[in-house]
Amino acid sequence: MFGYGYSVANFSSRSEVVVVTRKRRKLSNPLALAVMTTLWQKPMHPYEIAQTLRSQGKDTSTKTNYGSLYTVVQNLEKYGFVEVTGVERQGNRPERTVYGLTEAGREEMAEWLSDLIAIPAKEYPIFETALSLMAALPPDEVVRLLETRLSSLEVQVAGGRGVLEKLYETLPRLFLVEVEYQLHMVEAQAEWVGGFLEEIRKGSLPGVEDWRRFHETGELPTEFTS
Repeated sequence: MFGYGYSVANFSSRSEVVVVTRKRRKLSNPLALAVMTTLWQKPMHPYEIAQTLRSQGKDTSTKTNYGSLYTVVQNLEKYGFVEVTGVERQGNRPERTVYGLTEAGREEMAEWLSDLIAIPAKEYPIFETALSLMAALPPDEVVRLLETRLSSLEVQVAGGRGVLEKLYETLPRLFLVEVEYQLHMVEAQAEWVGGFLEEIRKGSLPGVEDWRRFHETGELPTEFTS
């Protein structure tokens, strides 16, 4: 707010924490990693890869542009992570090239996945951006907007819990951990938004009166003008 920005990532104690950075990879598109883990199961042609990603629900956790999947496969082949293992034809359909994971691909997949699991990375969620800039709107307007968001989040939480309970009936929890994580993140956001809303409504949020006064008078707090 009012031009000041901080990140939790900046507050680690350098005397106690060893900062580990991720290796720069030849391919950085998460879809490439999803393709490699799919081919780790067995060799497939690109259309089957797309079908498998959909059927296993990976498109809910990986931004998936199926139009670019062929390009991703070509890039994986270019860097030696996948290779052609054969050609398939069913009936009068065109031939389909089947790809398999190479040994280099297995190593890249394991190393890349290990990095993503072990090393936290700074991400830039759109909502975080909006929060950092929200002082440009009046407090009462922000309250109204957050109430709208909270209602949507509560609907998502209720729906997500119902879906997850149904999925537990047919799938082992191992294959639902990303869905659990997504739900917990929505629940956490709903809890935080609800608490933050109450602080603005009650006027207990430090700085809220200065925020309100600025929108009423156009006068910035003295600490931001000195």
